[in-house]
Amino acid sequence: MSTAAIATDETDPPLRPLPGRAAELLAGVGASPRLVAHLRAVHDVAAQLVEWVQLRCPALELDAEAVLFGAATHDIGKALHPAELSGPGARHEEAGRELLLGLGVEPDLARFAGTHASWAAPGVGAEDLLVSLADKIWKNKRVTELEDLVVTLLAGADGRAAWEWFMELDEVLTEIGDGADRRLAYQMSHPLTG
Repeated sequence: MSTAAIATDETDPPLRPLPGRAAELLAGVGASPRLVAHLRAVHDVAAQLVEWVQLRCPALELDAEAVLFGAATHDIGKALHPAELSGPGARHEEAGRELLLGLGVEPDLARFAGTHASWAAPGVGAEDLLVSLADKIWKNKRVTELEDLVVTLLAGADGRAAWEWFMELDEVLTEIGDGADRRLAYQMSHPLTG
């Protein structure tokens, strides 16, 4: 199956297609089928999170398109470091950012490849936190430190108590996390190389 087909065709479970520009970039760097499937699953979760935030906390200024592009390309560096697709490693992070910059992607969009695992770093904003959160929740991994940062962000945007936001965020993350087994099966149904 081609990168374009994995990025855009109907899937089981139903996943939103990757943005066209992201799909083209992934095809251009020879991203493996499993990498494209992973990015599509994370992108779909990011879209769910963006929709939830826009509905529940409209006071939070958010560049939704940046979040979606970031989720769709955050691991592009694994095209250069394919061992990190099935094992640990962080070399893909800076390599991905540099790769995107080299392909003409604007720095504010290329940054997600480098920030998706660095949510506590200085200068990390709402968009970065949502990409990081999507990259965990797609497989139902809960990270207290990351979720606390998102709760603080939401509470700061609209003034509601942090405990209220904690309860709401926990509910939506549990709901999204319930689909993790199907997303993992989808990703694993694609070969590491191809």
